[in-house]
Amino acid sequence: MSVTDQLLQNNRRWAERFDIPKLSNRPSKKVAIVSCMDARFLPSRVLGIEEGDAHIIRNAGGVVTDDEIRSLAISQHLLGTEEIVLIHHTDCGLEGIDEQEIRAKLRESAGVEPPWSIEAFANVDESVRESLRRITKSPFIPHKNVRGFVYDVTDGSLREVEA
Repeated sequence: MSVTDQLLQNNRRWAERFDIPKLSNRPSKKVAIVSCMDARFLPSRVLGIEEGDAHIIRNAGGVVTDDEIRSLAISQHLLGTEEIVLIHHTDCGLEGIDEQEIRAKLRESAGVEPPWSIEAFANVDESVRESLRRITKSPFIPHKNVRGFVYDVTDGSLREVEA
């Protein structure tokens, strides 16, 4: 049985006992969270939030790109969020890698140059600061109430990074 088939079995069990009340598409805590897709942490568990509380936007590295700006703009303009929490983490797969080397591997494998940046970084704190800058400089994000953090994968703690 494939992992996807196992996940579908899990979903069937979930759906059989599904009893979450009807929730609004507007997050009750009026917050959007941008974090890394790393499998070692789930933002909802780390932050103690439930379904309906927040928008959670995840990608490789948790970096803010045009697509995250797009999601955050929709989150704020259409769905009422007013705060942004940015979470990167220790021991990230994008930290300390050579961006050009990865681009070359992708180009060799796919036969074309990727149209997007890998967003590799040398220092996690500086990567958080760069993402904070991208949010605060964006004309599409009206609520600039944003804070950045580094999640420590060894002890579960969050450390705030000053902009």
